[in-house]
Amino acid sequence: MATGGGAPAAPHLEGHASNYTQPGAAMNAAAANSAASAAVLPAPPAAAAAAAGGLHREPMYNWQATKSSLKERFAFLFNNELLSDVRFVVGKGRQAQRIPAHKFVLAAGSAVFDAMFNGGMATTSAEIELPDVEPAAFLSLLRFLYSDEIHIGPETVMTTLYTAKKYAVPALEGHCVEFLTKHLRADNAFMLLTQARLFDEPQLASLCLDTIDKSTADAVNAEGFTDIDLDTLCAVLERDTLGIRESRLFGAVVRWSEAECFRQQLPITAENKQKVLGKALTLIRFPLMTVEEFAAVNPKPRVEYNDRPRCSLRGKECSISRFQQVESRWGYSGTSDRIRFNVNRRISVVGFGLYGSIHGPNDYQVNIQIIESDKSQTLGQNDTGFSCDGTASTFRVMFKEPVEILPNVSYTACATLKGPDSHYGTKGLKKVSHESGPGPKTTFFFFSSPGNNNGTSVEDGQIPEIIYYI
Repeated sequence: MATGGGAPAAPHLEGHASNYTQPGAAMNAAAANSAASAAVLPAPPAAAAAAAGGLHREPMYNWQATKSSLKERFAFLFNNELLSDVRFVVGKGRQAQRIPAHKFVLAAGSAVFDAMFNGGMATTSAEIELPDVEPAAFLSLLRFLYSDEIHIGPETVMTTLYTAKKYAVPALEGHCVEFLTKHLRADNAFMLLTQARLFDEPQLASLCLDTIDKSTADAVNAEGFTDIDLDTLCAVLERDTLGIRESRLFGAVVRWSEAECFRQQLPITAENKQKVLGKALTLIRFPLMTVEEFAAVNPKPRVEYNDRPRCSLRGKECSISRFQQVESRWGYSGTSDRIRFNVNRRISVVGFGLYGSIHGPNDYQVNIQIIESDKSQTLGQNDTGFSCDGTASTFRVMFKEPVEILPNVSYTACATLKGPDSHYGTKGLKKVSHESGPGPKTTFFFFSSPGNNNGTSVEDGQIPEIIYYI
């Protein structure tokens, strides 16, 4: 009895458990299901004895006349003892199933099967063991080879992908990758990334990484994140395009290290967490943290770290303007112009548009900030400057890295300028909506900011524009 090799266990893919069936690939379902029920169950003793004695089941007379096309005739033979000349024992132990097949059909659809049956070292066994293949995945492969039908579900897609690769059926591989791509979400991106790397599917891996970039916080909070291997973790931490604050990313990495300690049966101590992280620890960009965030890191690591900012600017740059008219003479006394706002969807603010001088070309020194209003926590800031040309236009002042803005949370935009009197906006809007691409409109709501304000309000003042990415 010929045998196969070993394969990794297939993971569970969360998602809607419906089959993905290629249109126009219908078959004689009643006949096929009847044949399948008989074929995949272990043969009863009498049948086994008959098979051992070389006896054949009496074929249904003139079945060919009931099938109007070649496709229907081959589909009828799928998982059917009729005319079969090889059997596969698929799976291990009690889960193993005996599945009949036809060498000609398999050899015509797969170079691996062709070599197995017709090559220089072709097997002469009438029964071939495949302990590394899942029965459901093998049946999906055979169904495709016999009828072009594609039956893929969340529970079987990874094992079907493995089987399609094992037997060199690239068309079925492509359908598996297409199915995974359609079901790719932030909460399963890490699990699929691990499998894409394992099965050498660069296209799927790239799509997973794009999803992780766009929804990093959701992806690292999903259960699958702590199950990834160290090499996958490092591949993600090396990216400059992750959309998350470094302190939150570090918190997720700590959770991963605790899970890895548990897998390696190590006590969860600071020393063991650093040990299992290894090279991954050097990929955390501690210099990007605020002083307060880094103060919470204990014990302090003793290695050099990358300080190149991460920036998840994947979509189109957008901006909204909250004023309908521009006027002259807005002065500065050392206090901040402030405006509170919230948004209906997650965005990344990258800068403000500010008004410049009414006295011709000039330079300004400016500090910009975004503060989470309820917590009085500074999420992003930059001490910089800008030059203006004396017109009533706005001038871009950007943060060093994007600032993540969550839906329905109150934030305060601040700008402290040092320079001559400037233009200012009037006839301000309390609500501004913008078509920002797929999905709902991006809608900003503005509120006056009490306290140490230079006079900016919803109705008039500075900070006319917010520049952002979705």
